[in-house]
Amino acid sequence: MTGSRAKPDLKIPVEDRLFSLVLALLATETGLLKAEILSTVRGYAERYEKHGTNANLERQFERDKDEIRELGIPLETVESPDRPGDNQALRYRIPKGQYDLPDEVRFTPDELALLALAGEVWRGASLSEDSRRALTKIRGLGIEPREPVIGYAPRLRVRDAAFEPLRVALDRRQQVRFQYLKPGELAPRRRRVEPYAVVLHEGRWHLHGLDVDAEGLRTFLLSRIVGQVEISSQTFDAAPEGIQDRILAELDELRLSNAADLAVTAGSDAEVRLGKRAVRGDEDAGVIRLHFTDVAAFADELAAFGPEVRVLAPESLRTAVRDRLRIVAEAHAAAESEEIR
Repeated sequence: MTGSRAKPDLKIPVEDRLFSLVLALLATETGLLKAEILSTVRGYAERYEKHGTNANLERQFERDKDEIRELGIPLETVESPDRPGDNQALRYRIPKGQYDLPDEVRFTPDELALLALAGEVWRGASLSEDSRRALTKIRGLGIEPREPVIGYAPRLRVRDAAFEPLRVALDRRQQVRFQYLKPGELAPRRRRVEPYAVVLHEGRWHLHGLDVDAEGLRTFLLSRIVGQVEISSQTFDAAPEGIQDRILAELDELRLSNAADLAVTAGSDAEVRLGKRAVRGDEDAGVIRLHFTDVAAFADELAAFGPEVRVLAPESLRTAVRDRLRIVAEAHAAAESEEIR
């Protein structure tokens, strides 16, 4: 037989390729040429053609370089003194001294195992990229993230479609546009926002940032974003330092300022689920007290329990739940009327 045999299309996971690239660049002091990387590093070498153009591999390597830098890994390029300005003669390396953990930072084997488990947990579709990046960092600390830690790893998913584009915009410091439906309004309104932080509070994702048109800081529930989030080319300066801790503290303060007294049916799903979050309870009267952050969001949750829960206070929450139940009753009545016809 004559001619070269095509190499099999081996599917190497992205995190494996990035990890192999990081190891290779850490292991050299003088740096590696692009051709040396593509022909020897796992994830590239399997598809490298010695006498081919390897254009696809080169484009992959360019993307991987950007991703490594986004991970905070100090990837350097070193020009050849004999061939200045020649990209093919550039050498790539990661200075080990700049990548090592500070001397005062040490992880025990158990802590490393927990970090690995945390990276495996976040494997839902919208967080797969974050998970992949985290696992690459963890493996750089010397632990294999797929090592069984406690027998199984749960899987968490983010249901809000707005999460991923907002995360990308946060990383790039780019303005976003979206339609937002506030409680009580019949139609969504267009918002232009500089995203400063996306935080999880009381099981709901919140976006905090500068509302450009309103010229003020605002916090938005991701579940109220209607349609797609558009990422603008307009950039902005870095978010204020400590913004995530500050907005979480503000949300906690808001939650503690709102309290609801609820009468729940004994033995019901409402009693089990809401009782776990109660800050005060009277078992004989079947009354519990809960803190909440957002009236509309909490009313949505309580209305789903139907007759199992009754709001005693505050009046604003009781009205909101009653309005939701009335809408459901009217919808059922209209459906029954259509069936009779």
